[in-house]
Amino acid sequence: QVQFVESGGGLVQPGGSLRLSCIASGFGLSQYDMSWYRQTSEKERELVAAVRASGGVSTYRDSVKGRFTISRDFTRNTMYLQMNSLKPEDSGVYYCNRGYYTPEYTEWGQGTQVTVSL
Repeated sequence: QVQFVESGGGLVQPGGSLRLSCIASGFGLSQYDMSWYRQTSEKERELVAAVRASGGVSTYRDSVKGRFTISRDFTRNTMYLQMNSLKPEDSGVYYCNRGYYTPEYTEWGQGTQVTVSL
């Protein structure tokens, strides 16, 4: 059974950093494209970053380019999102899913809340 467990969110001041984790189960992370998404009360779930299975190609939404970095640890079957220079507009609930741009699974994890505020 495919599952995603996100963690690492929290309350941080503008300019701060967080590292989100996504533990995947039911499949090997190294064999699939993966993505991070976020959702706020004002917006539908949107793509934040994605990485190809090979790791050679990754993409980021324009607003996070240069500040966020997606990575993976295959020994832990875990994907990460390093978020630096955080801004209030980065706030939201962050989710991971299998797939590149388009999420493959309709069942999402619980997400992890990121709040950037003074």
